[in-house]
Amino acid sequence: MSFQSYRDDPGNPWFSWQYVRDNSDTIAEALREHATLTAEAVVIAALVAVPLAVLAYWIRPLTGPILALSGILYTIPSLALLAFIAPYVGTTRATSVLIALVLYALLLIVRNTLAGLNQVPAEVRDAAQGMGYGRFGRLLRIDLPLALPGIMTGLRLATVSTVALVTVGALIGKGGLGDLILGGFRNNFYRAEIVTGTVLCVALALVLDLVLATAGRLLTPWARRRAS
Repeated sequence: MSFQSYRDDPGNPWFSWQYVRDNSDTIAEALREHATLTAEAVVIAALVAVPLAVLAYWIRPLTGPILALSGILYTIPSLALLAFIAPYVGTTRATSVLIALVLYALLLIVRNTLAGLNQVPAEVRDAAQGMGYGRFGRLLRIDLPLALPGIMTGLRLATVSTVALVTVGALIGKGGLGDLILGGFRNNFYRAEIVTGTVLCVALALVLDLVLATAGRLLTPWARRRAS
């Protein structure tokens, strides 16, 4: 049957509860893999990016090189990056996808964390120094707490971006919901499979963004008072 025939075939609906019921285990596993890869990538990226942003904040000449390097990594096409990493790590291992996701998330978190740190008022830093805070004490007690809105913005952007990028891993069979989307195209344009994967991917991004937005509001009550 041709592509046009499948597209117009009433027996190939855009959504099917029958498909969801018959493949509930496969769908749940794809969703779990997608969420796990996203969470792992964002956490690892944050553990690398926040110290890099702090380093750029403390040593100004390093700001340009750090942002430039993370920016270059971000501009590499995802397929090219995955193709470069996979042969060294394993062409069918989730680690290949995870490394690529971490590299893409770095710029978003570094840039927004650095922006948050730079927005800490100079008088607040001077007051902390006058109270006897050292560099690390001021960082932990003053700078990072006041930079939390910027950090959370970076985490939200990185998370939503990562949810979308995980689907590229379907090319090596480690794409979470992307496996459903690609499988639907390979399965004679099976629309129910494509739409199920797509809708769940969008829903996952929205849910994770809402969770992080709520966490950000809870962690920064002073920002809400200032906005009101």
